[in-house]
Amino acid sequence: MVKRIEKESISFYLCEECGLAYKEKVWAEKCEKFCSEHHACSVEITSHAIQMDALDYSKLVNERRRGFES
Repeated sequence: MVKRIEKESISFYLCEECGLAYKEKVWAEKCEKFCSEHHACSVEITSHAIQMDALDYSKLVNERRRGFES
């Protein structure tokens, strides 16, 4: 089961098999399923991963706000 974490009021989802983080829960679920079945990561899936330590949270917050204004 993917793990949901919050950073600066933004939700992220972690694949508990490999530890990669995703903005969308669906990608974390796909990653976890692939990792558990193949004991490896999928290049296609991991291309959607984000680096938690390199995130620009202010940019993500602004993207989130724009989404609510639509």
